[in-house]
Amino acid sequence: MLRHLVWILCLLLTQPTLAAKAPPIQQHYALDQVAPDVYVVHGPTEAPNPANQGFMNNPSFVVTSAGVVVVDPGSSVQTGEMLLAHIEKTTPKPVVAILITHAHGDHWLGNQAIVAKYPLVKIYAHPHMAKLVELGEGETWIEFMARLTEGATSGTRSVGPTHAMSNGDILNFGDLSFEVIEQGKAHTSTDIMLYVKQRALIYLADNANQNFIVPVEGSFRGNIQALDKAINSGAKIFIPGHGKTADASIASNYRDFLTTIYSTTRAGYDDGKADFEIRPELLPKLERWKDWSGFEGQLGQLINFAYLEAEAESFK
Repeated sequence: MLRHLVWILCLLLTQPTLAAKAPPIQQHYALDQVAPDVYVVHGPTEAPNPANQGFMNNPSFVVTSAGVVVVDPGSSVQTGEMLLAHIEKTTPKPVVAILITHAHGDHWLGNQAIVAKYPLVKIYAHPHMAKLVELGEGETWIEFMARLTEGATSGTRSVGPTHAMSNGDILNFGDLSFEVIEQGKAHTSTDIMLYVKQRALIYLADNANQNFIVPVEGSFRGNIQALDKAINSGAKIFIPGHGKTADASIASNYRDFLTTIYSTTRAGYDDGKADFEIRPELLPKLERWKDWSGFEGQLGQLINFAYLEAEAESFK
């Protein structure tokens, strides 16, 4: 009996520590106005770690006549709360919607903080994302972020989408509209780009980034086609998933990066080379991007994925 009581006491003492909410974001991240009524907190272009407390994406919000629309509130409840603080300093209007660009948790686990303050807020995402969340996508990312940040994102819970948005949809919020642009498989199988015509602005998701390289999990060819759509959308302001907001050069530069990898890998595959034999040929062609964050860590995966896609294409 005593041993049983001791076990229960130990469980009670350790369990709250595991579930305890970590402190707020400690570093100050400025709010940048990138267009009239459009704001972005540009996250650091680096992997999640204890110093950045897992903050790495570009949480954004748009002030419309109907209320605030949030895009990708970040990787944790702490990041979501940081974004809420910026919103409250900018406008008294409530948050009426959250738009999620894809299923990777560094972009949407901040939902928790927004929903805590605005329980009726609508959360829009790709139709397939809700299924991924049901299958544990959120919990996988929560564990991943907590491990890399040594617990700095603790207390985060998975709060998934409530509404689907698909290619060609127009989401109207007061005086502004968000056109949904979906390629299919691109960076992932759940990518959504958002074109705000009245502001000549597009959210690229992780289809393109600035000084930051991410894996391709959907399709190189699809990702390249998605960026063609973005470039031809009419947008003048391009907000990447990671890195600073700028003009169309963000999309064209990242498209060049992906095209270089895929075309070189496809040529190597057609010549009967293994993926590891292609890397030495590819490296000189990637000089422009070699100093980007993630280059060394992601290049092997990118070549391997491009090789598999080239192989699949050869059988069509």
